[in-house]
Amino acid sequence: MKASSSPPADGQAPAVELAGITKRFPGVVANHDIHFSVRTGTVHALVGENGAGKSTLMKILYGMQKPDEGTIAINGEQVALTSPADAIARGIGMVHQHFMLADNLTVLENVVLGSEKLYGIGSQARKKIKELSETYGLGVRPDVLVESLGVADRQRVEILKVLYRGARTLILDEPTAVLVPQEVDALFDNLRELKAEGLSVIFISHKLGEVLAVADDITVIRRGTTVGTAVPSETTPRQLAELMVGSALPTPETAESTVTDQPVIEVRDLMVVDKGSIKLSAKESSAGMLMSEISRGGGRRVLDHISFTIHAGEVLGVAGVEGNGQTELIEALIGLAHADSGSIRFLGEDITSAPTRKRREDGIGYIPEDRHRHGLLLEAPLWENRILGHVTEKPNAKGHWLDIKAAQADTARIVEEYDVRTPGIDVTAGSLSGGNQQKLIVGREMSHTPRFLIAAHPTRGVDVGAQAQIWDQIREARREGLAVLLISADLDELIGLSDTLRVIYRGKLVADADPATITPEELGSAMTGAASGHLEVDEAEVAAERAALDVAEGRIPAPDAGQPAASDAFTKRAQAPYQDADAPEDEA
Repeated sequence: MKASSSPPADGQAPAVELAGITKRFPGVVANHDIHFSVRTGTVHALVGENGAGKSTLMKILYGMQKPDEGTIAINGEQVALTSPADAIARGIGMVHQHFMLADNLTVLENVVLGSEKLYGIGSQARKKIKELSETYGLGVRPDVLVESLGVADRQRVEILKVLYRGARTLILDEPTAVLVPQEVDALFDNLRELKAEGLSVIFISHKLGEVLAVADDITVIRRGTTVGTAVPSETTPRQLAELMVGSALPTPETAESTVTDQPVIEVRDLMVVDKGSIKLSAKESSAGMLMSEISRGGGRRVLDHISFTIHAGEVLGVAGVEGNGQTELIEALIGLAHADSGSIRFLGEDITSAPTRKRREDGIGYIPEDRHRHGLLLEAPLWENRILGHVTEKPNAKGHWLDIKAAQADTARIVEEYDVRTPGIDVTAGSLSGGNQQKLIVGREMSHTPRFLIAAHPTRGVDVGAQAQIWDQIREARREGLAVLLISADLDELIGLSDTLRVIYRGKLVADADPATITPEELGSAMTGAASGHLEVDEAEVAAERAALDVAEGRIPAPDAGQPAASDAFTKRAQAPYQDADAPEDEA
């Protein structure tokens, strides 16, 4: 590790060079004298703790903000970037940690928006999107509404948007946060292909092992300024962590068991049906005796007879590729989605039909998977965000009235105890870095001493220091009897924190695992269908269900009644390898 970057050995001008960048906001200096140089055809990792100034620096490079001081050079030419359009015209593309997509538009409409002159808005644009999707293995379907996509699919759409615009330098902000190990490997393969074609990638991540695996160069910033660079082949995760935050790399490992025999949350045969799904015709129904994923009343079962119990002092980890029912499970438990059948009991009381407010007041905490959409009011000050979800509870309320002063005082306490980097509690939540926003949410939820905590990706986008703090809070509450449902794309986190592990696939809990013996690779394989070891998935059953679903949605013809093998397409689909379940669908 060294204190400054070296000039390119081949004498070629850097793809991007930032020199002396300084950016001030009221009450805070986000960047101070930053120096950052990216060699053409390389992956350059930018790492630092939450609030270190990474996002601000990248927004400056992308033209979203203007620096107060310093210069920007692209391919050796000094430029002034006053808007993202300027950056795009210079070949800079950015995939934000928090996605910039319109939910009510299709994938195609989101991709072409603002770039209609490139390939139009019709068949040519669709052809280009499919071509890019297939080339880079993104599995993006042009005509799907974005609001129906999970977090991982949204990220793929964002990456495709950048490629569609012909970017030569890609900024990827936490690109692996929602991916399983196999998907991370695939992404890294894609990045190497981009490098081979002369493209450059700026890779921002808090997963230091991944940084060291994929990066050619690493720049570390701390408290808004450059503190050094590192050569991946000569650096360990521990050294990188110490350079970032001045402390050793934390681990989520939980040594002792605190599981009791007291049930806190009991879910039995829970089923949620997507009423928007296509209803079956009579012919399709005759072929659908094995369609366990299609309900009799029409619609697809997004949760299919889910059952589990979480005891006081227990963490139940649920692993699954995004979009396999995790969101619907969370919504059913917190009361945002109606259960079509089955029951949910909390501390012995049936809450299946209880409103969200009662569940919250009774002691259910909630860390949402998307903090911007479901956890914060970005334009509201921190103290107002502290009140969210707990409007009727102390210290936010006194009788039937809000207690503003008490809420503000408690916000200041959360900021102090959870190390939320902010100039004060009156700044907006949107002005904080993603990691500091997450620490505020965790502090808010843990402050009400919940009996059951729904923790969806609790450390997504936070640095190693904040990770350790959040893990410690969960472990401490667990020792005091907290029951936790943990949903995370970080498989090390799942394995380290969980007492019990379950795998969700296509709305079903299809396998379980012992956290003491399972590896991230084995767990990742189970999540994508290629079960191994003691994880058992009935591949024939799932393949048959996939074939049935394809019939229901019109992708292949149904077999004739009484002759289930009559359709070659149906038979071929039913025998297809389990692991291609997420392959892109053919468009009509």
